[in-house]
Amino acid sequence: MTRSEIRIDLYGGALCALLGCVAAFIGTRYGLGTPADIGPGLFPTSVGILLAIAGVAIAAHSARDRREAIDAPDLRGALCIAAGMVAFGIVGSYGGLAPASFALILISALGDRDNTPARAALLAIALTVIGVVVFWWALKLQMPLFAWGWS
Repeated sequence: MTRSEIRIDLYGGALCALLGCVAAFIGTRYGLGTPADIGPGLFPTSVGILLAIAGVAIAAHSARDRREAIDAPDLRGALCIAAGMVAFGIVGSYGGLAPASFALILISALGDRDNTPARAALLAIALTVIGVVVFWWALKLQMPLFAWGWS
């Protein structure tokens, strides 16, 4: 395994374990029920536990194969996705669904170091059109397509 593959496996396994623990914890709030009368929380709790076990196994296997120090993760993608979600909330409040979707996708796409601004803009345009068709037209989302000012 290369150094980057080990790092990806370690971080991915840790993330799976964390998400599995969160899913299992949240699932227990719905009630597990009994073997004769299964409750709504049994499936998400079970899947969360299995995800956590798989994540620990992946991370442990990666840590065992590690031969070099692992660098800190590149946070550009995560920060751009978070900034895109904040932009969606702000632009959606003032401008509507279409500009908010465009801002979200454009900012998030710039988190990929291989993306150019032009490619990110083309992706944002295409996905905004798809999002408008699916969410605003087909599903009748109660958010204005375009708005001017606070809505």
